[in-house]
Amino acid sequence: MTGSIATIGYGLAAIGPGIGVGLIGAKNQEATARQPEIAGLLRTNMIIAISFTEALGLLGLVAGFIL
Repeated sequence: MTGSIATIGYGLAAIGPGIGVGLIGAKNQEATARQPEIAGLLRTNMIIAISFTEALGLLGLVAGFIL
């Protein structure tokens, strides 16, 4: 087996943020469909939540390089 085990670790670490962003987007669309008048506030909250979720993916990348 060639390669680094850290590569496999990063691949597994990228699954979580991918699923998280998908769920955030789906729930944002659902909430906007239910109450279209607060779409602006929902969009702002969605962007903040996506950035926190993507930060976890970057932590997995950094951990892969360090270890």
